[in-house]
Amino acid sequence: MSGRIRTPQWFVPGDIDGFVALGFNLLLNFLVVISLMKGVLGYSEELIYRNVLPGMAVGLLIGNSYYAWQCYTTARRQGRDDMTALPYGVNSVSIIAFVFIAMLPAKLAALDQGFSEAAANQLSYHVGLVACLGSGVIEAGGASAAAVLRRFLPRACLLASLSGIGLGYLALTYLTQVYAYPVVGLGTLAMILVNYYGGLKLPLPPGLVTLVLGIVLAWAQGLIQLDPSGWQQGFSQLGFYPPTVQFSAIWHNLDQIIPYLGVVIPMGMFNLFGSMQCIESAEAAGDKYATMPSLVVNGIGSLASALFGSPVPTTLFIGHPGWKDIGSRVGYSWLTGVIFCLITFFGLFGLISEIIPPQVAIAFLVYIGITITAQAFETTAQRYTPAVVMGILPGIAGWGTLLLNAGLQIGAAPTGETPFSQETLAALHQNYVWAGGLFALDQGQIFTSVLLSALMVYIIDKRYLAAALCSTLAAVLSFSGAIHAWMLTPTGPSLQLGFGSGGSWSAGYAVMTAVLIAAHFCKPDSRGPD
Repeated sequence: MSGRIRTPQWFVPGDIDGFVALGFNLLLNFLVVISLMKGVLGYSEELIYRNVLPGMAVGLLIGNSYYAWQCYTTARRQGRDDMTALPYGVNSVSIIAFVFIAMLPAKLAALDQGFSEAAANQLSYHVGLVACLGSGVIEAGGASAAAVLRRFLPRACLLASLSGIGLGYLALTYLTQVYAYPVVGLGTLAMILVNYYGGLKLPLPPGLVTLVLGIVLAWAQGLIQLDPSGWQQGFSQLGFYPPTVQFSAIWHNLDQIIPYLGVVIPMGMFNLFGSMQCIESAEAAGDKYATMPSLVVNGIGSLASALFGSPVPTTLFIGHPGWKDIGSRVGYSWLTGVIFCLITFFGLFGLISEIIPPQVAIAFLVYIGITITAQAFETTAQRYTPAVVMGILPGIAGWGTLLLNAGLQIGAAPTGETPFSQETLAALHQNYVWAGGLFALDQGQIFTSVLLSALMVYIIDKRYLAAALCSTLAAVLSFSGAIHAWMLTPTGPSLQLGFGSGGSWSAGYAVMTAVLIAAHFCKPDSRGPD
């Protein structure tokens, strides 16, 4: 090494690729928010475009601006020009959870109480704001504890739980879409693979080339059509939508959070632990950032989103190694915040959806999911690979639950029957689909993944008492309903918090603890870990 001190840049060509990957991911999430709030909650376009989307953009701008500054100053202090800012965006898991488990039930309860449609919508929207605020408080307030936990949790368990989400919710989800739209999907996937894995050198940023190729293929396949009504609707949404402070609405509805603490607390902890794992992932890729300020700003982004009208929390994104590998550095982060503020403040989402169909972005997300999963194996010692596999499984189970829920709801829709019942579960079990087990793994999946993976690491190291501590903690969490315990609702299984609600799983973990303690006293091999 020459020892030459390098100076980071605020923007490099690789940041275009990073912006394309992160921007499309966020674009899809924004479009999901629009679809759910219009189709499921029945919100008006006025509420969505004037309040929700600008609030989301404010959170993005605050977080991405900080992480860009953090990357630049850290890299400059270390004399490096190869550091990548932590990717940051809106949490798709929180979108689904808050809409279906908090906001929709709040609206239905209000309608049952005689509220008008408009009043019920307003109440459910305020519930979402308070839930987002609560999630931000947990994320920011738990930063100091998370920094301590990160020092004691094995890297394998942190990366494995992240890989389960990356493999299921990213790689598998979007690979199925690649094959649903094979011409666009496989064409863009091939371009990504030859560039990022094959080392093909192009005169233009490969992300930009892939984007152009995807648009051309989408036009050729008829995925983009010159529909006058669609363009007219897109132009009608243009305007100026500055963010508006919603402090008064939040303050007068703080008590609305109480019935939904069972959603807010797990989602806040999910975001906190997930963000902690993202920092661990970045360090494994060579970019070490201070844990506590990174997590505090992560929570501040959610707080700002809520205060400016968004019921959707923000969070650090999984996939830092993917963004680093494609050459992204500082610029993709601040560029994302600025561009999305411009898009939302001027109501450009309608026109964007007419020009760039979501199928163009799916190959990028497959690549990021693959990179995340591969990293968990590449950056942990070989003897811990069983622990990585164990930690991945709950994420795959969560992804399977998502598919099963959708299938049951769609199948029951024509008949008007309740899609979720004990009779349905019994029928599934007879066909070797153990839905009850899937639901149990899905509830609190990130905690389950961390605990099982850590338990495996300690067993491999013959630290049986440490492994027993993990199973004991799992027993306590199960008994309280924080993990595994589920109940059926009209929209699917949901977490069942309550003393003793997860008694059967708690008993199972208690047996596991007994076995591990017995192993400790059976004079294990004195050689210790291999």
